[in-house]
Amino acid sequence: MEVISCKVTAGEEGTRIDRYLLGQLDSLTSRSALQKLCEAGNVSIKGVPVSKNYKVRPGDEIEILLPDPVELDVVPENIPLDIVYEDRHLLVVNKPKGMVVHPAPGHSTGTLVNALLYHCREELSGINGVIRPGIVHRIDKDTSGLLIVAKTDGAHLGLAEQIKAHSFQRQYQAVVYGGFSNDQGTVSAPIGRHKTDRKRMCVVTDPNQRAREAVTHYSVLEHMGPFTHLQLELETGRTHQIRVHMASLGHPVAGDEVYGPKPAIPELHGQCLHAKLIGFRHPITGDYLEFDSPLPEYFQKFLKKCGNKRSDMI
Repeated sequence: MEVISCKVTAGEEGTRIDRYLLGQLDSLTSRSALQKLCEAGNVSIKGVPVSKNYKVRPGDEIEILLPDPVELDVVPENIPLDIVYEDRHLLVVNKPKGMVVHPAPGHSTGTLVNALLYHCREELSGINGVIRPGIVHRIDKDTSGLLIVAKTDGAHLGLAEQIKAHSFQRQYQAVVYGGFSNDQGTVSAPIGRHKTDRKRMCVVTDPNQRAREAVTHYSVLEHMGPFTHLQLELETGRTHQIRVHMASLGHPVAGDEVYGPKPAIPELHGQCLHAKLIGFRHPITGDYLEFDSPLPEYFQKFLKKCGNKRSDMI
């Protein structure tokens, strides 16, 4: 079992322990999971288990025992893949909207990894373990577009270094709510886990809260009444980065069921966001490779509905 500990400071007293821990620990992402740990006697103060209703006090030293994770049995599945490039070191795949990248509770089958295991057999990088073989970076379930997969550990390490050095080009297109007074801009705002909803990310303004640097550049392609068609480039690649940064400006991505207005736009089935272009140095040969993915049908239909005039962008 893994043991995690934390100490309550002044000003945090009176909060239920499950809610308090939710805002403190990145590895625990739901109140229900924390409540189950309390019920199992795995949350204690000075060696004494506490209930989920316990209200924390300044100076409390909380100890949490986390059970060893259970590895999912990831099986190959014959799922068609839209592969735009492949060699013996890596491949570039055009992921459809609605496909989960790697298995997780509630999504053990039908993922990109299940499909890759079938297509590549045993030729996938093992650096990220059995759950995420070959996965160097990821895009959200309801984001469509280009993704690089490493077949070898050498390719994986080389690609990861480019991402770390911000030399990895990732260009997206999105439709967002509202209009922009400036046709270009940059959002430079750190992103961290939301304090009360661990499934959400947020822009962090508290210097004491854990967060990571995040930079997004955007430019307007078309003003479309209540919506705007944007091109976006990532300088960093944080979880939900574009969605969080656009929402922080008051321009959430159309159809975003997490960061956008409710109810979301049902015909989009999630955010209108597409990973359109990716460019990088081949980690083995050093050649520069760049790939462009046409906007998918759902995106094109929504642009036309909004009155987009820039058919050359489709």
